[in-house]
Amino acid sequence: MSEASPTEVTQLLKAWCNGDSAALDQLAPIVESELRRIARRHLSQERPGHTLQPTALINEVYLRLIEWDRVEWQNRAHFYAAAAKMMRRILVNHAVARGRQKRGGDALLVSLTEAGTAQDRTADVAALDEALIGLEKLDPRKCQLVELRFFGGLTAEETAEVLGISLRTVHREWDLARAWLYRELRGPIPPA
Repeated sequence: MSEASPTEVTQLLKAWCNGDSAALDQLAPIVESELRRIARRHLSQERPGHTLQPTALINEVYLRLIEWDRVEWQNRAHFYAAAAKMMRRILVNHAVARGRQKRGGDALLVSLTEAGTAQDRTADVAALDEALIGLEKLDPRKCQLVELRFFGGLTAEETAEVLGISLRTVHREWDLARAWLYRELRGPIPPA
């Protein structure tokens, strides 16, 4: 199947919201393809033998999103923002369950900077979730920006569209959010 444009996806989402089941039939493979790309990106950094596979992750997200047939999707980016939030919850729940099962011995790791161009550092998903909860209390938009870029795999341009802010603001707030999260996850930098 050829890749659909953002406009075509938005039209299909709106048609689905208006009760057009044929739109859902057209939308499903497009959404599945994009969610698979995002899931592969997240899970490619995992240790060998990781129990959560991309197919399982996207199926879980897809099943949750399909139940949201009464949502008035604004556009493609809005839809993927919701998918990003769900993917975050699923990854965190999986990490917590896995941690309980292994008593903390086999934590799920993902790269905090994968969606950007910063240093190659990793953080535990559960710790990242805790840090994001703290960031959300201080600055909800920065938290949403991280969800969109990191968990949702949205580009800076798509993130700007979803949040209704300029591209320059996305870049500035992305840098600030990553720095804040890095400090929260790694602790303060010791004085020289």
